[in-house]
Amino acid sequence: MLEIIIAGGWLMAPIILCSILALTIIAERLWALRRSQVVPDGVGKQVEEWAARHELDRRHIEQLRSGSALGRVLAAALLNRHRPRELIKEAVEDTGRHVVYRLERFLNTLGTIAGISPLLGLLGTVIGMIKVFSSILEHGVGNANMLAGGISEAWITTAAGLTVAIPSFFFYRYFKGRVEEYVVSMEEQAIDLIEAIERSNVAQLRSGVPGG
Repeated sequence: MLEIIIAGGWLMAPIILCSILALTIIAERLWALRRSQVVPDGVGKQVEEWAARHELDRRHIEQLRSGSALGRVLAAALLNRHRPRELIKEAVEDTGRHVVYRLERFLNTLGTIAGISPLLGLLGTVIGMIKVFSSILEHGVGNANMLAGGISEAWITTAAGLTVAIPSFFFYRYFKGRVEEYVVSMEEQAIDLIEAIERSNVAQLRSGVPGG
């Protein structure tokens, strides 16, 4: 393996660096984007139980907010539950933008790695072929070792670049799809909560009972 890396020339160094960075990002995102950490089951039911027991105080809302990404979005609605619907939606949308930004953390970097790795491999190919033609100009076609060295460098960097780019692009698309799925789920639950808050506020106004 070391001989192959050395044969690939100096461009193998940035390709290897890209591979290490890509593996680190993939491992971190696999851990951070677990469903239990983003949209765990039972959060909506828990909020309903707190509401039924009149326990929607700061302590419970903070517990909800710190528990998951979905919890942060729902907590934003609950903290503004006594305000008009439009203001509740604005608070949820502002929080949602921050949540999505955190969910997409490092994905642009992973996408960049997927894009530049084959280009680095292509650059290695070009450099290798330049060496081949330079060798032909200087020594003719009789020096097989020189020709083989340039061709080897050309194809090794190409293969290495594609080896890094293909899984990087796969996981980039996979994580983007997972984030989009989570965002849709959070939007649905946030809308349900906003409508429940509105119904509750209307009922309290009709009964003359101040919101708690």
